[in-house]
Amino acid sequence: MIHHRWSGKRALLAVTSMGLAAALVAGCGGTTKDSAESGSGSGANSEKVADPNAPIKEGLQIAFLPKEIDNPYENIVDQGGIAAVAELKGTGKEVGPSDASASSQVSYINTLVQQNQDAIVIAANDPNAVAPALKDAMAKGIAVVSYDSDAAVDARQVFVNQADSESIGRSQIQMVSEQIGGKGKIAILSATPNATNQNTWIEFMKDELKKPEYKDIELVTVAYGDDDDQKSFQETQALLSSNPDLKAIVSPTTVGISAAARYISSSPYKGKVVLTGLGTPNQMRQFIKDGTVKEFALWDPEQLGYLAGYAAAALASGQITGKEGEVLKAGKLGERKIGKNGEIILGPPTTFNADNIDEYDF
Repeated sequence: MIHHRWSGKRALLAVTSMGLAAALVAGCGGTTKDSAESGSGSGANSEKVADPNAPIKEGLQIAFLPKEIDNPYENIVDQGGIAAVAELKGTGKEVGPSDASASSQVSYINTLVQQNQDAIVIAANDPNAVAPALKDAMAKGIAVVSYDSDAAVDARQVFVNQADSESIGRSQIQMVSEQIGGKGKIAILSATPNATNQNTWIEFMKDELKKPEYKDIELVTVAYGDDDDQKSFQETQALLSSNPDLKAIVSPTTVGISAAARYISSSPYKGKVVLTGLGTPNQMRQFIKDGTVKEFALWDPEQLGYLAGYAAAALASGQITGKEGEVLKAGKLGERKIGKNGEIILGPPTTFNADNIDEYDF
């Protein structure tokens, strides 16, 4: 994860060779500050009726709560969201804990409720740990949107998802299989054990491995770097020392893949162990160019935040409630239809390699 800026340089690309389903990170919504209850098809009061013609309220106060405040990827996402809120003549801010533990976000949610924010946009460290505090926020008329890593379905109104979770998970196996010739031992370097998105992707990765074409690939372990750079670095070292015949590491987290690349780039494993997963071009560029990594993938995180910002503003203004079938007007990203359980999908990721990485700046 990376800088604290809104570059706005790239729109989300069309479907890439990964074949991922369209649309990234989603969130539901529906209540305004004028009502005590929130309306949504995802656990809130579904009787709340959206008014798609309602104007976006000016002066909205919208807070973005990442898994941890120093997570570079989520910093980019949140800056995209803050830029969207500014477009809508509101004020956005980013607050969050310094660690990604399960309960670390709860006190921040409680403070944002006390501050009477119009909306909270959160990437949940643990879907259930944050649920009571988020439900309290919704009961007080605060719109709640989750992004990247979902909260419990009844504890938010909209979930803005990067892309179809199944496609993300399966494509990781497809990508690593191609790079190791369809055979060998692999390991997964994940974020935190309770991260909703990571666990969902990993389950689809495991399911993909059951297909006959992957019979010669063995997943030996799943390690957790807790979305901490140093721990992810150490976990990479441990994976390789304890599995001397490991062929590849798949890290579906931008903190993990960059830390793993840093270790491998200066080790005897460079050129021998494949590393792939999800990362940002700016953090991975040097590792693509020095041959440590051949290719990896990601969506545009700024656009993910931008979409979440528009969803939060629309919820807080009563344009949407998070009910399936409603349409979100998302500025320069156009319209997105809300799916089941209040999910909005951004769009397909892009695969980055030596041929295209210099075309991107995020």
